[in-house]
Amino acid sequence: MSPTKKRTSTRSSEVLSDAEKAAMKETVAERRARAKGAKAEDDVAAVLAAIAKMADDDRALCARLHEVITGAAPDLAPRTWYGMPAYAKDGKVLLAVKNSGKFGMRYTSLEFQDVARLDDGSMWPVSWAVQELTTAGEKQVADLVRRAVG
Repeated sequence: MSPTKKRTSTRSSEVLSDAEKAAMKETVAERRARAKGAKAEDDVAAVLAAIAKMADDDRALCARLHEVITGAAPDLAPRTWYGMPAYAKDGKVLLAVKNSGKFGMRYTSLEFQDVARLDDGSMWPVSWAVQELTTAGEKQVADLVRRAVG
């Protein structure tokens, strides 16, 4: 291949899926809104709108997760992150809720970021799969969120 000729690839692993492209567009819009000075109530409205767009099962689960998370840590700031409901501490995302329909997964997941204080020795989980939210599960989520906040 000559040095002036660019190599192109059609391997599917190098191309973003439609869902990934949509998530990237959503994060660009989120960053623009933040740059324009989006207010806390706008961020909460964006989270509720993201939940409202979900399929019925995801919507019910994620709405309840939102209630549990904000109840356990009212100081966290709800916002969207790549179009997903997320909760920030001091301006940094601490936790995101990736609903199952977002990327065609079989479960919703709670995904804690590096600012979460879940450290436990030299290795610990940062993501939990959630298929349904029982009373015990609600307690577990609330405990995890409180622990993550520190």
